[in-house]
Amino acid sequence: MQISPILLEVFKNRFASIAEEMGVTLTHTAFSPNIKERRDLSCAVFDEQGDMIAQAAHIPVHLGSMPLSVKAAMAAMEEEGGFAPGDMAMLNDPFKGGTHLPDITIVAPVFAEGKDTPSFFVANRAHHADVGGMAAGSMPLSTSLFQEGLIIPPVRIVRRGETDRELMRLILNNVRTPLEREGDFAAQFMANVTGVRRMTECVDKYGLDTCTAYARALMDYSERVTRQAVKDIPDGEYEYEDFLDDDGMGAEAIPIRLNMTVAGDSARLDFSASGDQVRGSVNAVRSITLSAVLYVFRSLAGRDIPANAGCLRPIEVVTRPGSILDARFPAAVAGGNVETSQRTVDVILGALSLAMPDAVPASSQGTMNNLTIGGQAEGKPFAYYETLAGGMGASPEADGESGVHSHMTNTLNTPVEALEYAYPMRVREYAVLRGTGGRGRHSGGDGMVRDVELLTDCDVTVLSERRKRGAPGTAGGEPGQPGRNVLITGTGPEPLPGKFHRSLNKGDRIRIETPGGGGFGTPEE
Repeated sequence: MQISPILLEVFKNRFASIAEEMGVTLTHTAFSPNIKERRDLSCAVFDEQGDMIAQAAHIPVHLGSMPLSVKAAMAAMEEEGGFAPGDMAMLNDPFKGGTHLPDITIVAPVFAEGKDTPSFFVANRAHHADVGGMAAGSMPLSTSLFQEGLIIPPVRIVRRGETDRELMRLILNNVRTPLEREGDFAAQFMANVTGVRRMTECVDKYGLDTCTAYARALMDYSERVTRQAVKDIPDGEYEYEDFLDDDGMGAEAIPIRLNMTVAGDSARLDFSASGDQVRGSVNAVRSITLSAVLYVFRSLAGRDIPANAGCLRPIEVVTRPGSILDARFPAAVAGGNVETSQRTVDVILGALSLAMPDAVPASSQGTMNNLTIGGQAEGKPFAYYETLAGGMGASPEADGESGVHSHMTNTLNTPVEALEYAYPMRVREYAVLRGTGGRGRHSGGDGMVRDVELLTDCDVTVLSERRKRGAPGTAGGEPGQPGRNVLITGTGPEPLPGKFHRSLNKGDRIRIETPGGGGFGTPEE
C-alpha cells in the first residue's frame, strides 16, 4: 500500500488520541487519589503481534514493559482457547512483563468485523495504592517478591463482557482497601471499553488493511527518526557508571555500569558489568531496563514521534540475568521500578554526555521519593502512596525546573486538599527548597519538602535514593544537594535512612526533603 504522508500524520494522532482518551476515562472514573489525582497510569494501543503502536503521554517507565505484558497475556489466553470479543486479561507479575506488583495491567482485544482473532489490542496499567503484602502500600523493604503483595499471572478477569466475580473476590480479599481497589478496577475496565470502541470505529472508517498498514508505517517512521538520532551521536565506545545508595538491607554503593557502542545508525548498550541482584527490593526486571533505554532514545529524537516498537529497533540492549538490571525470580523488585529505573536513566545520559557534552543535560534528582502510609481511620483501612517531585538537571540552554517529576515518572503532585480530604493527615509544609540545585552556568532545579503530620497511628514506608550523594553535574557543573528524610516527634527531629519502615503514632510527622538537580557548566561561566 502506498503510504500517504498526510494520512500518516492523521493516524499518528488518531492512535495517540485513542490512548489519551482511555487515560481520561481512567482518571475521571478511578476511586483512588493515586490514579485520579497523580495520574499514575499508562494507556496504549498495540498491533496483532502485541507490538506497541502508540502510548499516551503518561508514565515513561511503562514504555518498554507494557508490550511484554500484552504478549504475556496473549500467550496465556492462547493456551486457554484465545481471546473472545469482550474478554479482558489482568496481570501484575514482574517476571511476566510487569514492573512491580502495584502496577496492574488490563489487556483487551479488538476484533475487526468478520475476524476470528484480534486485529489490535488496547491496554492500560495503573498503580494501585495497595495490593497486599507485608506493608501497607505494597512498597515494602522486602527480600522476596512474595512479601510484596498478591502476584497475579495473566488471567481472564472479564469473559465476553462479564467480570469473573469469583476471581475478583479472591483478589479483593487479599488487599487492605478492597472498595477502593474494586473502583479502580472498574475504571480500568471502562478505559479499555473506550479504547476498543474507538479502535473499532477507526477500523470501520478506514478499513482493517489501511489501519494495519499505517500502524506498521508509524513504527517504521519512528525507527527512521531514532536511527537518525543515533547517527548524530559520534561513533565510539563510551563507558559510564553510577551507584544506588543502598538496598535497605545492608548492600551499599550498588553499581550500574554501561558500555555503549555507537556505530552509524545503531547502538549497543551493554549493562552486563552492573552489580549482582541484591537482597533488598531495588532489583529491576529486564523490562524496566528496556523502558529506561527507550525513554532516553525517544527523547533524543527531539521530534514529536510516536513512542512505539520502532524506537527500539536500532538499539541492542544487553543485560546479565541475575544482575541488578535483570533480576531472577523471586527477587524483591518493588523499588526497582521506581528507583533503579531512575539511576539507569542517569547512567545512559552520563554515557551520552561523554559523546555529546554540549547536548545532554545534567542528572535530575534521580529518585521518586516513594512514600507509603497506611492504617485505620474511623474503623476503615486506608493506604496512601505518592512519589515526590524534586530538582531537574540543568541543560545546555537553561536552568533545571524546580519541584517537578522527571524522567521515568511523569505523574502529578497530589494536591494538599485532595490528600487531606482522603486521608487522616495534615500537610504542615509543602514548598520548594531554594538553593538545593547544583550551581553551574545553568543551575540545577531545586528540590522540595513535604512535611506530613499523622492524625492517627500509621505504618510508614519510604523508598528513596540520592540521600548519600547528590545528582552529578555535567560539563563542570556542581552536584545537587542530596535529599533528607526526617521523623519529627515530641522529643525532636530524628534523621532517617533513605529506606525505612516504621510504625508511628498520632501526631508524629514525616518530613521528606527531595534532592536538587545537577548543574551544567562551571559556575564561573
